[in-house]
Amino acid sequence: PEALLESELFGHVRGAFTGANSDREGLFEAAGGGTLFLDEVGELPPASQPKLLRALETKEVRRVGDVRNRPADVRVVAATNRDLAREVAAGRFRRDLYYRLKVVEIAVPPLRERPEDILAIARLALEAVSARSGRSAPRLSARAADQLLRHRWSGNVRELWNAMERAALLAEGGRVDFGDLPEEVRAAPPDPAAPGAPSLARVEREYVLATLRAQGGNRARAARQLGIGEATLYRRLRAWRSR
Repeated sequence: PEALLESELFGHVRGAFTGANSDREGLFEAAGGGTLFLDEVGELPPASQPKLLRALETKEVRRVGDVRNRPADVRVVAATNRDLAREVAAGRFRRDLYYRLKVVEIAVPPLRERPEDILAIARLALEAVSARSGRSAPRLSARAADQLLRHRWSGNVRELWNAMERAALLAEGGRVDFGDLPEEVRAAPPDPAAPGAPSLARVEREYVLATLRAQGGNRARAARQLGIGEATLYRRLRAWRSR
């Protein structure tokens, strides 16, 4: 809640407000000498933005209800799904705080703009979910993999991870099929005429190569994971190299 945000970040002293029964350090003090990750910093209320800026500039914080500053030298990593430059132009985010945070910027494109990552992330999710229940990770059928590449993934990696968690629970016979995917993913229309739309052959190739990389180049393990013979895998790899 906005009313407690300052206390959460900077701490408070006993009696600062109702329920403040003892002194409490905030996240800046707790992370002193280390790194503090501020997720969705674009959601920070306007009233709290100058206080964050002051903490970053002075490397000091003042607990709510206190009269003295305390050192808080931290490295801040901030993330947001908003266009902060646009938020600044609209007057919703402080310009000086924006530039104070934007020292090293890493722009991560949405998942739909990097389809080469989709199957790799899907495999990682299946392995992680299966490991929690002590099972072997199911493999993706070609049709399921193709459908993952067709979906727009408006929820980005979180949506893909959630879809794979569901698929891992429903999969039978060690394979994730089309019917194991969430309804909204299954509903993604085929669009072979779209620019850059992958063919089924390309989907298969990318999936096989991703599996091989995940197994450290070991063809025997990759073939077992794919559910094909090692000789079949070798023939496909040789055919792709010759093209």
